[in-house]
Amino acid sequence: MPESFEQLHRDVVLGRSGGKIIWQPRIGCWIGDRRFRGQPLPPPYTGLDDPQIFRLLGCSARIYGYNRCLVPVESLEVVKTKKPLNDTDYELIIDTPVGRQTAVYRVVAETWYEKPLKREVTTEEELRVAAWRARHTTWQWDQQAFDAVRARWGDLGAPTVYTPRVGIQELYVEAMGVEAAVYALYDWPDAVADYCAAREESFDRLIDLLNHSPIDIINFGDNIHAGTLTPDLFEKYVLPVYQSRCAKLHAAGKFVHAHWDGDTKPLLPYARKTDLDGIEAITPKPQGDVTLEEIKDALGDDLVLIDGLPAVLFDTTYPLSVLEDYTHRLIELFAPKLVLGISDEISSTGDIERIRVVGRIVDDYNARLG
Repeated sequence: MPESFEQLHRDVVLGRSGGKIIWQPRIGCWIGDRRFRGQPLPPPYTGLDDPQIFRLLGCSARIYGYNRCLVPVESLEVVKTKKPLNDTDYELIIDTPVGRQTAVYRVVAETWYEKPLKREVTTEEELRVAAWRARHTTWQWDQQAFDAVRARWGDLGAPTVYTPRVGIQELYVEAMGVEAAVYALYDWPDAVADYCAAREESFDRLIDLLNHSPIDIINFGDNIHAGTLTPDLFEKYVLPVYQSRCAKLHAAGKFVHAHWDGDTKPLLPYARKTDLDGIEAITPKPQGDVTLEEIKDALGDDLVLIDGLPAVLFDTTYPLSVLEDYTHRLIELFAPKLVLGISDEISSTGDIERIRVVGRIVDDYNARLG
């Protein structure tokens, strides 16, 4: 293991690691699902907190806890009212000077997350209200949160944040849901365009904050999926946004990457046109829709691959030898432009000890470099 994962993390993404790579798996699902069910973690992880588990496994962490430092501040004219409907459901009423949004959520037993029964945007009027809210959202830096995250995680990884999604992805994932958002793209094109523009106005203010912050690794947390984002939609709603954002962040020396965790084959030809420095969570076969060679052709020698190991290889469905061979192939193809991780996370049914197996391969590889 290196003396400092934080330093190695920075060195790898900035191209000054001397050829070394870093093993940085995300294991939050494996931990979190057990805690949600009230199950103790198995030995030797019983009673340990998250950083202690990473240290025991001997691997780096992608510390997105630093997101707590970025605080969105809505206009004081936005008034939110939470109204209980029954034992499990509640209505959220959002009043603004330009209109109202309503949403209904259900608290379910299967997860910490609430299930949306009615999303915040279901009409063109609500979409215009959402645009007004975005246009009037500013950002503040929380230094106490930064200090608390650093104190907890130490040098397990460099400070990293993921940012709000581009407008179209936010409509798909949060504000509307996929089906309703697809109809909106064609039924309300002007309102969608205004919403996306409003979100970028707010994002410009966030960039000003990020460029003056101590966080140098920025992720666009978009969850890009070609099944809902066709090449023409990518060219219209994502590509110019990425290019504009990257120019502003690069001016302050930031490393910028994006999260593409769905099917990506139709969009990979755009990878080097985005001006990104890397792409996170591209999922190869047998889980995703692309081969390692296709990913390499798309990223070339310019972009850093973040992750690369299909999550299914950490389940015992696949022999350990398959994971080992896959890891060696990844390193051969992508090192040193590689922050090795799991696309997207090890599942709650995965074999956590396989994390150590990959770690040993990475340590051996780095040791051979001196």
